[in-house]
Amino acid sequence: MHTTPNQPNHDAELVAAQQTVSQIDWVQAINNSYVYEAADRTRLDTAKQLSHKLNNHIYFKREDLQPVYSFKIRGAYHCVKQLQSQQPLKAIICASAGNHAQGVAYAGRAIGVNAYIVMPVTTPSIKVDAVKALDGQVILHGDTFDQANAFAKAKAVAEQLTFIPPYDHPEVIVGQGTIGKEIIEQLPNVDYVFAAVGGGGLIAGLAAYLSRVAPQVKLVAVEYESSACLAAAMQAQSRVVLPEVGLFADGVAVAQIGAHPFAIVNGHKAAMPTEPCLHSVVTCSTDEICAAIKDVYESTRNIVEPAGALSLAGIKKYCSQNPAINGKHMVAVLCGANMNFERLRYITERTELGEKTEAIFAVTIPEQKGAFLQFCRVLKGRGISEFNYRYAPGAQAQVFVGVKIKDGAIERNQIMAQVQAQGQHISDLTDDEVAKLHIRHLIGGHAALANERVYRIEFPERPGALLMFLEALGTAFNISLFHYRNHGAAEGLVLVGLQVPPTEQPMLAQIFTNIGYQFSDVTSNIGYQTFLR
Repeated sequence: MHTTPNQPNHDAELVAAQQTVSQIDWVQAINNSYVYEAADRTRLDTAKQLSHKLNNHIYFKREDLQPVYSFKIRGAYHCVKQLQSQQPLKAIICASAGNHAQGVAYAGRAIGVNAYIVMPVTTPSIKVDAVKALDGQVILHGDTFDQANAFAKAKAVAEQLTFIPPYDHPEVIVGQGTIGKEIIEQLPNVDYVFAAVGGGGLIAGLAAYLSRVAPQVKLVAVEYESSACLAAAMQAQSRVVLPEVGLFADGVAVAQIGAHPFAIVNGHKAAMPTEPCLHSVVTCSTDEICAAIKDVYESTRNIVEPAGALSLAGIKKYCSQNPAINGKHMVAVLCGANMNFERLRYITERTELGEKTEAIFAVTIPEQKGAFLQFCRVLKGRGISEFNYRYAPGAQAQVFVGVKIKDGAIERNQIMAQVQAQGQHISDLTDDEVAKLHIRHLIGGHAALANERVYRIEFPERPGALLMFLEALGTAFNISLFHYRNHGAAEGLVLVGLQVPPTEQPMLAQIFTNIGYQFSDVTSNIGYQTFLR
């Protein structure tokens, strides 16, 4: 989802961070880090098939092979150990729903102090169990990371515990910077390094090291398009807070780039004062990330999480946008592989769209014998991946169809033109989230109800969330449509239809706001209007 960022008037944290980062000898700190007491020097693998496909030499930096299956162990362990060297630690605490949690738990066990990990109650059990297996003391609190984080910070103050931030701390950045050091040692002639961005600890660590040791290397930040807080900050030249973030790539679901990371990546290369540390920022969609997960699997036979595949999705997009670039050595940092198995169903559904090998359309054909046959002939032998149809009285039939393609948007436009040449109406739904998540599973006939409004809502994936929603609605509105599928994530994506007279729409919006669930009115969506209205 694209939103207008809110820009703060004054950022005292950034001013302080700029002063701090300017006083650190990053190369010396990274060279002398404690990282290798806990983390592995991960290998750099060649991706042969992708290299041939993209006309560049593609490599994977295998942070998914760390003891906790993520790069986060580097920053967490170094930070804890560095703080311990300055004064004894009573206990440590953090808030995290994923990889940072495991890194802090691992560090606590390694140095012999209690590690309290505050996680939202919506956290998938696989991540909770992983923290417990590392002797982390899990505290489930709140539905969101912000609620868990506030609780953790309050507990740290009240009980004199040491809070370990996930990214916005110089020592965490030092730990992540060891990845850049290893890349240069393993591939001295590297041209590009691509890394995922959430709060910015990883990209800042890479920038702090590479800009001083190998300033010729182009560092590219890759963000999920629904949580692109760095891109927003670079555009504004100031840290901004995104009003909302998408949770598909939960490992990078951060609304504001960290102060210390932004102070570093928005600085300048030591050897080239006029050149910024960061070469560029690439944003990728859900479908592009899903396609990259498949690419990693086909190259390594390992499955990475969505954030872990972001770097490769960025390489693919960057190469597509810059076809003249070839023969370059490009490294994708595969930053993590902590994902519950149930998400694979959803990822598989979206992969072909991300690879641009499937297009989906809403097509109007005559409601008569032989119409399907004629439509298939228009496709000129292309494979059909999905065909949804339900008879409804009338002269026209509405068909939801998936078509196998090879040439992306060019071929989609060709299909549109071929169908329109037959006098039939066609709409391209390939980029329509409502159609891909919900409409394709609801084909079955038109209701034609008075005053029906349709909303897309994100439910926290926890017991009682639906009941809370229904209790808030009460008996004032009739539910005319409801579609939900569990995607193995922290949020449930729901499409709900309600009969709402125009005079009562403001009251309904207020009810949604009071519940605290993210929602949007999608009544005008072409898929809904075509198949369900």
